[in-house]
Amino acid sequence: MRRKRLTFPIERPLLWLGLSLFIAAIFAADTVTDREIAFAVLYVAVILIAAQSGRTRFVASIGIGCAVLTVVSYVLTTHGDRQSGLVNGALSLLAIATTTFLAIRNETTEARARQALADLAHMARVTTMGELTASIAHEVSQPLAGIVANGHAALRWLDASPPSPDEARRALGRVVTDADRAGEVIGRVRRLVSKSPPSRDRVDLVQLIDEALVLARAEIRRNRVVLRTDYGTDLPRPLVDRVQLQQVVLNLVVNAAETMGGLETGPRDLLVSAASDASKITVSVRDTGISLAPMAIAQVFEAFYTTKPGGMGMGLAISRSIVEAHGGTIYAALNHPRGMVFGFTLPLNMTRTA
Repeated sequence: MRRKRLTFPIERPLLWLGLSLFIAAIFAADTVTDREIAFAVLYVAVILIAAQSGRTRFVASIGIGCAVLTVVSYVLTTHGDRQSGLVNGALSLLAIATTTFLAIRNETTEARARQALADLAHMARVTTMGELTASIAHEVSQPLAGIVANGHAALRWLDASPPSPDEARRALGRVVTDADRAGEVIGRVRRLVSKSPPSRDRVDLVQLIDEALVLARAEIRRNRVVLRTDYGTDLPRPLVDRVQLQQVVLNLVVNAAETMGGLETGPRDLLVSAASDASKITVSVRDTGISLAPMAIAQVFEAFYTTKPGGMGMGLAISRSIVEAHGGTIYAALNHPRGMVFGFTLPLNMTRTA
């Protein structure tokens, strides 16, 4: 599913210039040589390079342009056997047309696969939100209760004799603050379940993780988990799809909390950390739950494989697809003395991916 898209022509002018010079060189060589030398078949390489852009219209335009240049070159060539040149020209046109068709079909197939993954990820997010309804209700109910209490307080200060407008103003300020808090929670939920096309933006990774932890807070409390966070200083802002990456973090945290919820004894510690080095960013979720067997660790990211009763076995598989689509790697390892570590890495030199 991973593909690096080239950007034409403004964002990568040197690459565009190089491709143009390559086309010009093929055209010149095909024109000055004898008709028997099929230089035009090298246009296939041009089409394959253009196919890396992931833009079907651009590939089609390049293919048509190469075919036109082949015909023009044949007309301009004055030496060599005409009949052999006609055969070579026809074969070159056939190669150009075939390559263009296969490149467009391949890109169309990949686009459908990416859309299918996006739809599946959206379904998983909606399912996750269903499981976290209690958390959402809890996070919204607190600011709503504050709005009601401060609203009544403001009315009492205004009805007092004499009225106290300063106290009423402060109470109304608290109403606005609580309303903003409720709006932020609703906004997080809407962003997570929205069916929007993937996008890449520079995001604050700490803020992204904290928002996921807010949504998972009720699940963490229900399973009596002690949550700690450890964020490195001056973390880079990776180029990611905010909603998709937040889904990955949320899935790893909820899985860890649910695993520790079944413990009868022992600590229930959850550590969410983020750190970076010269080449990558690492986000890890470390729990003290049940340690998986080596065979289970090897299969845990496969679709439909689950260790939870009633689980679908899709959460970690979708998380892996999302991380790999960002050019990263997801992993699982044993924690010591007990539990698991799930995490993922993202390269610092990420480009836009599909």
